[in-house]
Amino acid sequence: MTTFTETPQTGDAWLVQPRALIVTIYGLYAREAGGWLSVASLIRLMAGLGVDESAVRSSISRLKQRSVLEPRRSGGAAGYALSGLGRDILAEGDQRIFERPRARLADGWLLAVFSVPERERRRRHELRSRLTWLGFGTVSAGVWIAPGHLAAETAEVLDRSGLSGYVSLFRADYLAFGEITRQVGQWWDLDRLQNLYRAFLDLAGPVLARWDQAALAPGDAFADYVRALTAWRRLPFLDPGLPADVLPADWNGLRADQAFAALRERLAQPARAHVLAVTGGQPMTA
Repeated sequence: MTTFTETPQTGDAWLVQPRALIVTIYGLYAREAGGWLSVASLIRLMAGLGVDESAVRSSISRLKQRSVLEPRRSGGAAGYALSGLGRDILAEGDQRIFERPRARLADGWLLAVFSVPERERRRRHELRSRLTWLGFGTVSAGVWIAPGHLAAETAEVLDRSGLSGYVSLFRADYLAFGEITRQVGQWWDLDRLQNLYRAFLDLAGPVLARWDQAALAPGDAFADYVRALTAWRRLPFLDPGLPADVLPADWNGLRADQAFAALRERLAQPARAHVLAVTGGQPMTA
């Protein structure tokens, strides 16, 4: 299954590909309107994000090719609706992005042990991609690890992806040898995560400060919120909510969680109001 997320980059704004912004807009606003947005409305919304019409149409075409969006007319207007695959992608991300649980050491660990024949290398790559997307770390080539609370989600995702036949899942406790905090640093690339969280914080701080100083227009709230969420939504998949006990004392992820929550609280409602003004749609949940 495909996911569409981008790495936060440094600079004056969250810089992401237009198709990632479109997926965010559909995730936030289209599902309460039957999963459909008109092309005209989408072009107007994306203009507020600094994306021109040709880039919007090109991005829609790519999402259509990937079977995430499908063309549909409504009330005589041309538009695109989420496909079944598109709905699945967004549904899988909702809890992780907005309500990611923090694991406890008492939850134990989940081990995925797998072996894929050489003649099925494509499936091996797909399996590794799915485990990475679920937030697994790597113990060895065929043994991957995640916090125990991901067991049900992992089993469901692998089964739905047709990959369960290659994998055995085990619950486990870490007994020995070596400090668990050091082991976690080997299983996951914590330095990279620290840097990604730091980049998010570097961008979130000025945005929050600007909104603390003045109430800006709904269009500004929409632009800031969509960019922030698009930059944020990759991170909860790279970091599966590791137990605080095994993380560095200066872990940026905890402060980044708080910053995203503050952005959402401040921006979600005025951003929603802007979308309703542009689309003339019915009330929807942001």
